[in-house]
Amino acid sequence: MADASDTASPFAQFDLWFAAAQATEPTYPDACALATVALVDGGPRPDVRIVLLKGVSGGAFQIYTNYQSAKGLQLQATPFAALDFLWKSQARQVRVSGPVVRQDDALSDAYFATRPRESQISAWASEQSQPLQDRQTFEDRLAAFEARFPGEVPRPPHWGGFDLLADRIEFWEERVGRQHHRELFVKAAKGWQRQFLYP
Repeated sequence: MADASDTASPFAQFDLWFAAAQATEPTYPDACALATVALVDGGPRPDVRIVLLKGVSGGAFQIYTNYQSAKGLQLQATPFAALDFLWKSQARQVRVSGPVVRQDDALSDAYFATRPRESQISAWASEQSQPLQDRQTFEDRLAAFEARFPGEVPRPPHWGGFDLLADRIEFWEERVGRQHHRELFVKAAKGWQRQFLYP
C-alpha cells in the first residue's frame, strides 16, 4: 500500500466531493447509509438506515440521534460502524468505516441549540424506535412538551452525538464501461496510506 503522505488527505478529498454534491444534488447531499451491528437472538446481524451527516471534524464524521433508539443502542453495544454516501448527480460514492464514540456533552448541547424548535420538541416527545399505539399518542406528547418548554428547549439527556473515527475511507467514481476509479485510504501508525483498487 502506497504512502499517502505526499497525496491529498482523504478528508480534503471528501470535502471537495461533498461541496460538489451540495451544489448539484437536488435533495439531501448530507444523506448517507449508516450500518451498525444488531445483536439479536440469532447472533449479530447488520442493520442499516439513512441518516444525515452533521459535520466532519478532527477525523470524526458526526451524527446525532436518540441514545435509546435502535441505532443508538447498537452503536453503544458494538461501537463500530460504516457510512456510505451515494451522490448520483456526481456518479460518486464514498465509504467510511471505523470505531464510534459518544460525543462530548458540550458539543451535543451546541449542536442541539442550532436545531429548529420543532426538531428539539420532537427529540423529547419521540421514544424513537419503540412501538407507537397510534399517531395521536405522538401528537399528544408533542403538545405536552410544547407546553413544558414555552421558551428555550434544553437537550434531552437521552439524545446526542456520535463520532465515527474514520480509519478507512474509500472513494469510488463511475467510469464508462464499468471501468470505475477506486481509491482506498487506510489509517496507519505513520499516517494515511492510499491503495488503488480494481473496479
